[in-house]
Amino acid sequence: MLITVLIIIGTILFMGISLYTFLHFHPKGFFSLEIFYTLAVVYLTVLVSFAIMYFALSFHGVILLEGNSLKEVGVIESMAHSLYFSGVTLLTVGYGDITPVGFGRLLALAEALIGYILPAAFFLKVYQHHSTGKKDG
Repeated sequence: MLITVLIIIGTILFMGISLYTFLHFHPKGFFSLEIFYTLAVVYLTVLVSFAIMYFALSFHGVILLEGNSLKEVGVIESMAHSLYFSGVTLLTVGYGDITPVGFGRLLALAEALIGYILPAAFFLKVYQHHSTGKKDG
């Protein structure tokens, strides 16, 4: 157990140092903390918004199946499933452990498409901003 805890702490420290280095010591160029934070907020907003839609639709019938079977779950567990499914769909296009049915399939397709387009859109926005010679501040 102690080794597991040490590995987790070491991994978190490694990730933290990597992110700190990326955010603070990046050579002058296209990187902007403002754009990075904006991208994070947009992703979080999209993730939570789709989760709320899945959750709301769950009150009008089954919207997400877990393991290809219908399970009755409580409100808190339904919200947790909605958040998990939304995050997995937005960031990885899904694992297949939770499957949408009915209108949920269309929502999942739209969310996956947004997840693919967002990084490219932000990259093009930053590139356009720098190529037109606009300066902040």
